[in-house]
Amino acid sequence: MSSHHIVRDDQEPALIIANGASCSEELLGQLLEWSPLVVVLDSAIERVVNLGIKVDVLLGDFDRNFELDFYSESQFPIEIIHTPDQNKTDLEKAFDYLIQRKIPAVNVVWATGKRADHTITNLTNIVRYRNLLKIVILDDHSKVYLLPIKFEKWYTKNTIISLIPIGKVTAITTENLFYPLQNAELNIGYSTSSSNHVAEDGIVKIEHKTGDLLMMECID
Repeated sequence: MSSHHIVRDDQEPALIIANGASCSEELLGQLLEWSPLVVVLDSAIERVVNLGIKVDVLLGDFDRNFELDFYSESQFPIEIIHTPDQNKTDLEKAFDYLIQRKIPAVNVVWATGKRADHTITNLTNIVRYRNLLKIVILDDHSKVYLLPIKFEKWYTKNTIISLIPIGKVTAITTENLFYPLQNAELNIGYSTSSSNHVAEDGIVKIEHKTGDLLMMECID
């Protein structure tokens, strides 16, 4: 797989590669092509380098036997960030790093699959960065991001959409979904809107009043 292309900073989202299940080379290649900055968590660096990907930032607590000199030379120029704080996951530390650099948006791959606890933590942690960083988590079957209070987007008919609340979300109203919601309340563990789908080609509108609502665009 070729290295990512050089594009203007801040014109496209950065890319974080975590250490969950791999995605397809096609998806990874599409994201790399337009990513101005590629950040890799330390636990994934060997897998990433073996794919021939050029890494801009290597970040983590380096609690294993890392040959940092090797990556400094083979990936030159690379920025190596030591983040020993055990109160945050490495993915959270990567989000913090991007915020410090004033990068407004990021795509994340390899953040789902493998361990369920890691997947749930990675998805739900999106909400704490609501006003700081636009985060999209992708794999071969899903695209997950946090919805604003008012949301509109064009979709093709039968696109699978799931609305997953983090905590309680109130006054949810939708347009152009096969199973419409009207002033509905969703509560994680009790009620969600999973495996809904778009009724007709066109704009889907989703509004809610309070709470954190995840959008999951899904492919079987």
